[in-house]
Amino acid sequence: MEKSKIVQEISFSEIEGLRIGNAQDREAATGVTALLFERGARVGVDVSGGGPASRETRLAEPLTADNPIHAIVLSGGSAFGLAAADGVMRYLEERGIGYDTGVAKVPLVCQSCIYDLGVGRADVRPDAEMGYAACEDAEKNCLQWGSVGAGCGAAVGKLYGMGRAMKSGLGVHAVKIGNLIMAAVVAVNALGDIFDGDTGEKLAGLRAEDGCGFADTREELYKISQSRDLFTGNTTIGAVVTNGRFSKAEMSKIASMARNGYARCINPVGTMADGDTIYAASIGETEADINVAGTLAAEVMAEAIKKAVSQERDEAWKTADGKILY
Repeated sequence: MEKSKIVQEISFSEIEGLRIGNAQDREAATGVTALLFERGARVGVDVSGGGPASRETRLAEPLTADNPIHAIVLSGGSAFGLAAADGVMRYLEERGIGYDTGVAKVPLVCQSCIYDLGVGRADVRPDAEMGYAACEDAEKNCLQWGSVGAGCGAAVGKLYGMGRAMKSGLGVHAVKIGNLIMAAVVAVNALGDIFDGDTGEKLAGLRAEDGCGFADTREELYKISQSRDLFTGNTTIGAVVTNGRFSKAEMSKIASMARNGYARCINPVGTMADGDTIYAASIGETEADINVAGTLAAEVMAEAIKKAVSQERDEAWKTADGKILY
């Protein structure tokens, strides 16, 4: 599919009201990515996977109170990694950022986690200190991607476990059309294979039994003749951020449209063995059409997913038992 001539790629440093930082333990292969909104954000959410590990995600649902969200945290560590939000809350509280309850300011922080316990060390997970460190990293205004933050222990093509999986990571992409900005951050840790949504080329995924080339996760899944537990430690989690002025309910719609980026690039996707989640945050007052914003959200998410695997696919890594994966 030909790229739009009116969509311009930009740097994350051009986005006012957003700072993003990473912290990680490379030996343990796990980490945290923190998106900070010091002026608050109107946040929606779309959860399409069957096994999400999350904290305060209901704050982003349209039926809950319309309070500003101060941070979105993406992390490894499965449900253990939810402790990282404690450090993010402490960082924000120290700076007087939070919802004023009349007694104290309470930072509102949403978080989702990937399962990365099968690489590095299973007994080391993101904690409050790592969450705080990710916030400190955000002060540098120098965003990194690849094997950093929530993507440090990410992998794809995990139908048969880590032995035939491939390395993935954290992907980012930001664009603008006129005054409208849309950005995506995603930790790609999928059961399925990863494709270039424009060309159909397979970029990463389940490796063949002999280690030469790819197998097809979808075809292998179809061979399963009876119900079985497909849990191999998955979940793709991400966020799109815009300066467009939208309500929380509208941001939930934009999050659901951003899910089309998942569908273009990941197959299979949104299974009961995944915890796929997308947050969508509005941090500006630019007037924009929701259809334009949602379509753009899907595009930037697809580009971020491609970057997450393209950055890492030629890099060797080790499983917990020391086996090299490529």
